[in-house]
This record gives sequence, structure tokens and C-alpha cells, in this order.
Amino acid sequence: MRKRVRGLRVSKGSIPKRALPYGRASDTSRARALLVLICLNLVAYPIATCGQRRAIATITIDTSHPTNRFRPSQALGAAIDGHEKGFNDLQLMPANIQAMQSAGFKSLTYRLRTELAGDVWHWNPAGTWSESQSKQGYWTSDAKLGAPIAFSYGYSLPRRGNTIDQATNAGYSRIDDGDTQTFWKSNPYLDRHFTGEDNALHPQWIVIDFEKPVSINALRLVWGEPFATAYRVQYGNFDDVSDIALSPPGTWQDFPLGKIPAGVGRLLSKDGKVPLRISNVPVKLRWLRILLTESAVTSEGSSSDIRDRVGFALRELHAGYQDKKGNFHDRLRHGKSQKQQTIIYVSSTDPWHRECDLHEGVEQVGLDRIYQTGLTNNLPMLLPTGLLYDTPENAANEIGYLRARGYKFDQVELGEEPDGQYVTPEDFGALYLQFADAIHQVDKSVKVGGPSFQEIIWDREVPSNRGNGAWMQRFLDYLKKRGSSQDFSFFSFEWYPFDDVCEATAPQLAEATKLLDDAVQQMRRRGVPQDIPWIISEYGYSAFAARAEIDIEGALLNADIVGKFLTLGGDQTFLFGYTPAEMLREVPCTTGNNMMFSMDDDGNITHRFATYFGARLLTQEWVKPGDEVHEIFAASSNVRDADGNEVVTAYAVRRPDGLWSVLLINKDPKREVAAALVTKGGLRTFHAGYDVYQYSSDQYALGGSATNPYPIRANEPAHSKESSTLIVLPPYSLTVVRGRLN
Repeated sequence: MRKRVRGLRVSKGSIPKRALPYGRASDTSRARALLVLICLNLVAYPIATCGQRRAIATITIDTSHPTNRFRPSQALGAAIDGHEKGFNDLQLMPANIQAMQSAGFKSLTYRLRTELAGDVWHWNPAGTWSESQSKQGYWTSDAKLGAPIAFSYGYSLPRRGNTIDQATNAGYSRIDDGDTQTFWKSNPYLDRHFTGEDNALHPQWIVIDFEKPVSINALRLVWGEPFATAYRVQYGNFDDVSDIALSPPGTWQDFPLGKIPAGVGRLLSKDGKVPLRISNVPVKLRWLRILLTESAVTSEGSSSDIRDRVGFALRELHAGYQDKKGNFHDRLRHGKSQKQQTIIYVSSTDPWHRECDLHEGVEQVGLDRIYQTGLTNNLPMLLPTGLLYDTPENAANEIGYLRARGYKFDQVELGEEPDGQYVTPEDFGALYLQFADAIHQVDKSVKVGGPSFQEIIWDREVPSNRGNGAWMQRFLDYLKKRGSSQDFSFFSFEWYPFDDVCEATAPQLAEATKLLDDAVQQMRRRGVPQDIPWIISEYGYSAFAARAEIDIEGALLNADIVGKFLTLGGDQTFLFGYTPAEMLREVPCTTGNNMMFSMDDDGNITHRFATYFGARLLTQEWVKPGDEVHEIFAASSNVRDADGNEVVTAYAVRRPDGLWSVLLINKDPKREVAAALVTKGGLRTFHAGYDVYQYSSDQYALGGSATNPYPIRANEPAHSKESSTLIVLPPYSLTVVRGRLN
């Protein structure tokens, strides 16, 4: 389960009852004909109301031209991820693999949990250390073929600067851990020696989050090697934590005495023994930043590795108030756990580590093993490499190893979720180009891309120089200025639209397609090329565990995401939660998980959830299984709520077998809808005897307690042959209508 350590996004208001007129329609042919006539006049009367139970809807399909073409085997995929030790063996038992494959997904993406945890990925347990005798330094996994890799692991970074990470979230910052023998060090690959650029383009920084306003006028800095010879101390009082990465103008202000000139930085701080006065008058602030601009380029000992000498190192940081008597009052909490220390964010972290830093509690399934399971279906897998906490050499060897094995892949995602880790677009760009170059020296045919944003939800209230749209624009500009735009071969992002899993689900479902539409259009306006593949590398209801994920709402939303993204021109979608999993209760209000199956302690599947049956409806009935080209056409519904959101959504495809197949989603939890299909230019109906596949509360019901939910009814979608003009959509339902149009 992907965890997101960040603030909750407030959902929009609920749907007023008046927004969805509803009625009861007769089942006689005469009544049906009358309703069709009503639907043909919906320009004047948006929604026909004939009683108390049923809404009358018109689904209009623009058959003049497709908005996109796709191959189901490529477009409809699933994701596998790292898990707690022992889980992979249980999840990948033969019976479980067979159950997973029965969902109908063909393409696969491999997610990299180590990158989120701030770990270095030893994708191959065999390899070399830069300091081989002491088994420490910078690691490069071996590209030579040996025994198939069953598992791989991450290694924690002893020079970590961030208090919080995006995975297990069990580490802590070395900057305020109360131990001057430990230290944070920035990533050496962001120094001019590796970037070939002035260090002013990649200043490194440390940000303190005091969480509430405090008064500060002095620092104590205990430097390591290499120390900063020039830096600036700044403050801010903004609300959005993402501003620390983009830092638009006005975010930070210099302390009156906060500009430390080149050559005197360490002398002024006296190794932290004497407070460094940064203001004569205390400044009240929420955030404090130390912007590091010039390094002493030194190292402890006699290391010949340039990576040990470039960047910045800080052993301990104190920030507080120096009174008139010269007494210093530290406002930071220091300790070797997140709860004990004040939250610290850093610009980057050195991937240096030791053999003893093995993070053995979390496993990544071995690359050999995942190919050997058959889950790739002999199709190219979307692969990851480390980036933020790794080395270009390690990534390049991964590509060489897989090519030598003969495994299929053509797209490589560099890193994962830089936005969730508050990396600046310029720093990410500098690392991206180094990794791309190293990979292309091994295999020029590989397409590299990313950045696998944790979200691209666009907030209209956020200024234009903030948010992931601005981040992406700056990243693309960085590549363009260096003549390297061609190195960005695909755009990927994750889509978990709802953070507040305690909110009512119906209003969230109603706004879901608009959220995705707005986000995609915003990225296009920001310059993301439309002639490269766009990929949703993970999708699900929320990054937090919720009951909705295993109830019918999860199936509705997943289908909506896939249909909408493909209609908008997207290329690939990957469902997160492919492997069997367990219930999680991350917030008191709800229990659930993004998963198709639950399993017991022995790895046996205990339940199939709505997500599974909804997936099968898409992969087996909406599209024709296989790799033949499908065309998708724009379709719209007139059933909307007071905010203009479509409560019934439709996705029409013309299949290679000549059949038309329309996916209809009724997101109203209480009212059924009688829908008529209309094409632009006049009414066209399906030939009598068209197929209807339907999934609703008649097939699935979730019971159990609030803390232990489980299906009390879990059947396959219902199938029938129909000839009626109107298609009845039950409340909270998925329907596929398939046949030939008259």
C-alpha cells in the first residue's frame, strides 16, 4: 500500500438532493418509446422526471472520429511493489498468480519502494563497494549473470537528512538526532564535478518545520566535512509544504544578518560551540532554511573518491533564541526518532552507505523472479531504476543485466515520486540526465521517462508558479536548455485522487472525472509533450487505506479512471493492488486497502473484492482481450449534479471485431437511471439481442464490522441479451453494453 505523508485535501461539497431528478418508467414497450421521444428533446429539458425512482438519461456518443486508439494488452495493466519481508513468497504462490492473471491485466509495472523509503536499491545482491575492504561507500550491483535473483533489498542511508520518508517512514534525520558523530551529507552528484554546471544552479538546502510560529535570532551549526563556506539563512511563513521545493519568489526572506559570505562560513559558527547571530531582533517564523552555496571541498581522512569531498555535511543543527545575557535557547527537539525530533527536510542525500545498513524488513521481489512468474505475459515491463538515492552506474548495470537475460522492456522510469520528497526540478533534472546518459551508454534503444509524480491534481486556487504543473514546466525547461528534451520519452504519474477517506464517497465519485480532466489539461498547458506516451503508473481510490477501495465505489472509480484517461489520449494505466494483501486501518474512520484479493496468514486468498470483478468487466467484456487496436470515442451524459459533474459517465469503444461497446457508470448511490444511447446526427440503437453485462449491489455487497469488512456477496457480473431501447443502470453500478449499431 502506497503511503502519502502529507496534508489532507479537502473534498468539495456533497451532491444536493435536488440535483438528480428521478422517476419511474413503465416496462411496457409503449412507455419505453415515449421515454425515447423525451430523450430526443433533452436540449430543452435536461433531465426527464417521471416519478420517484428513476432518472431518464441520454448518452451522446460522437462517432465522427475517435479521440484515441489503444491496445488492451498494453493499455490495461497492473503494478507490483515491495512488501514486508515474507509477503512476496505468500503473494506469489502459483494459485495466487493464477488468480491475479484471471483479472485480465496483461502489462505490468514494477514499483520501487526503496526510492520512497530513502534507501539505495541493491537490485542484485551481488556487486561491489567503492570501499571494498570495509564493505561501505557507493554500491554498484553486478551486471554479470549468476543465479536468478529471487529478492532484492534497500539499504538505509546513514547520512540521511529527512525526518520523514514516503514508505515505511521509520527513519529519522541525522541533523537533529542529538549525536555529533552522525551527519547529513548532500548528494555529490549535484556538484559541478558531475553536473558540469555552476553550483549556483543547484544550491543545497536544509529546511526546519517548526509546525507553529517561533521566535528565532541565532543558530548553532556543527559542521562535518565538507562544510559550507558560504550560505544564507532565511525564513518563511507559508502554509504549503510543497513550496520548499519550488520556492517561488516571496517564499523566503533573508535574516538581517543571515548572509554568510564565501570563505568565512565555518569560522563564524565556531563548530557550533558559539551561537551564530542572524538577527538582532527575534524573527517570528514557521519555516527556517539554510541555503548552502559554496563548499570547502574537503573530506575526513584521505579519501581519493571525489564523491566524499563534494557537497555539504552537517553534524547537528540548533536554531533558537539568544537572550540579552548571551544564553542560547534551542527551539529544536533532538532525538533518534521522528517523534523526538523537529521535522527536517533536505534538498538531497548522499547515497553512501554500509553493509550493516541493510533494510531487511522490506523486500523487493527479484527481477528474475517477477519475469519468471509469467505476470509480464511476455510483454515489455515498465521498469524502474533508483535515482534520488542511487548512482548512475548502478542503474546502468541493471539495464545491462536485464538485456543479457533477454527480458522484455523498452521503457525505464527514473526514480519515483520526487514531488513527495520535495526535490527541486533542476536537481531532479541534473540527476535525470546523468542516469539517462549512463543507461544509454549501455543501451541506446531504451526510452527513459518519469517522474512518476505522486499526484498531478490541479488546484485552481494555487498560484501558477506553484504545484506540480510548475514543477514539470521547470524540469522540461531544464532539459530543453541543455539540448536534452529527447531524453524525456514518456510522462508518468500516479493517480490517487482522494486523500480524505473519511468524507462521503458519492460526492468524490461525482467529481472524479473532472479532477483527472483538469489535471491532464493543466499538464498539457505546462508543456508536457502530447506526442510521447502518457502513463498512469499507479491508480486507486486513495493513497490511504479505505473501505471504499474494497467496496463497489472502488470498482466504479477504477473504471472511471481508465475510461477517462484513455478518452483523453492516455496510453497506459496500471492498477495498484494487483497482489493479494491484508486489511489496513490507517485512520480511525475506515478500514480497507487498494487490493483485488485478501489473503490469510498462509497466503491463501480469502476474498475477492469489487475491484477484481470490475477489472474483469473491463478486460474481458468492454474490450476484446488481446493486442488488436481499439478506438475510443467521446461520450457524454446529461445526468449531472449541481456542480455540473457527470453522475453517469460513458466510454464508447469500437472494437476490432466490429462491435460497439459502451461502458456506463452510474455513480448515484440510490437512484437507477434509464439511459438511451444517442449518436450525433440522430438516434442509433443497438441491434436487438445486444449483450449487457452489469455489476451492482445485486452481485456484490460488503458486510462485516467497521474494523473487519468482508464481502457477504461476491458474484460475477450479470449477463443478459436485451432488445429494449432503454438501458436500466442500477444505483452504484458498472454496465457494459455491446453489440452492433443500427
